[in-house]
Amino acid sequence: MPINENKTRRAVLQGVTALGATALWPRFAYGQDRLRTGTQLRPFPIGRNGESVDQIRRIRTNDRVVALTFDDGPHAVLTPQVLDILAGRGIRASFFVIGNRVVRAPGLVARIAREGHEIGNHTWSHPHMSQLSDHAILDEIDTTARAVEMATGFSPVIMRPPYGEFDRRQSRMLRLARNLPTVLWSVDPQDWRRPGGWAISDYILTNTNPGAVILSHDIVDDTVRNLPRVLDGLSAQGYRFVTISELLGWPAWNQRRHLTAVPIG
Repeated sequence: MPINENKTRRAVLQGVTALGATALWPRFAYGQDRLRTGTQLRPFPIGRNGESVDQIRRIRTNDRVVALTFDDGPHAVLTPQVLDILAGRGIRASFFVIGNRVVRAPGLVARIAREGHEIGNHTWSHPHMSQLSDHAILDEIDTTARAVEMATGFSPVIMRPPYGEFDRRQSRMLRLARNLPTVLWSVDPQDWRRPGGWAISDYILTNTNPGAVILSHDIVDDTVRNLPRVLDGLSAQGYRFVTISELLGWPAWNQRRHLTAVPIG
C-alpha cells in the first residue's frame, strides 16, 4: 500500500517533538554543532580553518583527494548496488538523501551510515528552494534531519539544495539558523539527463581535480553501471576518496551532534 506522505511527515514531526525539539515552533533558540568529547560537548566550527562557510563547491588543496557524492536516494534497487561497489573497493562517499524516501527505507539509510558513508540533508520533498520562505526551507531541512536521526541515531551536518537553487543570502540564513554549510559541487556530469554511461564516466574522469566535489545520482542506472569505471579510473590517476566532512578536515559526521531548533522558555 502506498505511503501517505502527509501522515508520514506528521509521524516524523511527532518524533521530533518526542526528542525534545521541533521544526515548527514559532520561536527558536539555535544550538551549535558540537563535537563529542566523552561526556563533554564543545563548540565545533564550520570551515577547515575555523572560519564560517556558507557555500562549498570544492576545497583548495594539492592533495589528490576528492569527494564523491550521490543525490536523491535512497533508491531501493540502485543504492544497494552502489554500496556493494563502494564496499568492494573500500571507498567512502557522501549520500544526500531526500527525507520522504528516508522514512520509506530506514534500514537502507542505516546501512549507508553503518558502512562508513556520510549522510547529508537533501530536503524532505526536493522542492525548488528559491521559491520557498525561510520558514518553509527550515521545515524541509528539519524534518529530513529528524528522519535521518530516527534511522541512524545521527543528524546530518551538511545540506545540499535540490537543483543547486540556493542563493548566498539563503545559505547564510541556513548557516546562522542551523550551522549547516551548503554543499554544491565542482564536477557535474549531468547524469540526470541520461547522456549514457560512458559519457557520464568520461566527463568525471576528464574534469576531476584535487579537492573536487563530484555530483552523481544513485537513482540513475547508467551512473551505477559505470561507477566501477569512475572509481578505478580516478584511483589510477592517484586520487583518494573521502567524505565531505573529511574533505573539510572535520571529524566523521556521526561523531558530531548537530542541534536543531529547540523551544525557548
